[in-house]
Amino acid sequence: MKWEDFIKIAGKLPIVNKKLFLPGASSVNAVEVQFSRWQKTGKLIQLKRGMYLLAEPYRKIDLFEPYVASALISPSYISLEKALEYHDLIPEGVSVYTSVTTKRQGKFITKVGVYDYRHIKSSLFWGYKTVCMNKQTAFIASPEKALLDFFYLKKIRVTLDYLNEMRLQNVEKIDLDILAQYAKRYDKKSLFDAVRMIEKYIVRYKKDEKTL
Repeated sequence: MKWEDFIKIAGKLPIVNKKLFLPGASSVNAVEVQFSRWQKTGKLIQLKRGMYLLAEPYRKIDLFEPYVASALISPSYISLEKALEYHDLIPEGVSVYTSVTTKRQGKFITKVGVYDYRHIKSSLFWGYKTVCMNKQTAFIASPEKALLDFFYLKKIRVTLDYLNEMRLQNVEKIDLDILAQYAKRYDKKSLFDAVRMIEKYIVRYKKDEKTL
């Protein structure tokens, strides 16, 4: 397949899956060789085996980066620090897309970003929403679920000092009733304690805002 013919199809796709180009090909090996050549010349960027992005000059649609995180491993949803950044609950920018999945954990280090996946049991795989942009769908944890995933998976003992160090902000986005309901589903004392600390932190946060 010539590049010009390939780009007519691939240019309309946010992510290029090699499997789409195998049917009708003269041989699987021919497709493998062609993709390898395009990757070496910088026309294709490999995300993982069989999955690629077109180099930026060849893309006909703007890439929605969270879509890449949700597509590399499915099912998965973006959570922990990256979701906290998305909801503007922390002031720092986060370069790594951390997601949770019911599949094996792993990490993909690519030219367009680092995508880290943490395993979570099926009974805790919930609390995320669908976000669409440019016809690309991603899945991102709610503010409450992102916080609880963060504390649970990192085994953090939450204190007021720790929340201060996190510089947790825009706390009006956190629904304390939902946070408490979600914590019950984890059935972990440490997360019940975390909810109480967050409640105290929010009271103090709002009090400090009034004095400014």
